Amino acid sequence: MKNMKYIMATALLTFISGGISAHAAETDKEDPMQFARGAKAWGQNCERCHNLRGPKEFSDSDWDTIITHMRVRANLPGNVARDIGVFLKASNNEKVKE
Repeated sequence: MKNMKYIMATALLTFISGGISAHAAETDKEDPMQFARGAKAWGQNCERCHNLRGPKEFSDSDWDTIITHMRVRANLPGNVARDIGVFLKASNNEKVKE
């Protein structure tokens, strides 16, 4: 019984993460409001339990894993999880001024 639950949970996470990356590949166009929506969604959903992390604490790849996990735990819709991801990854991708 425990093995079946583990298999089902693994299959669900694989399906969800595949859906997120497939959707990201389909929607290559930048949405200028996605960062703002992500900041608002983070405040409404994540801030209750988490403090905002330092910009270099997690890589974009780390955020993808964390967001997938928290999407399941917090029951977030895919579009909200993607918006939060853009918000969290934005500080990792600042251009370095020379």
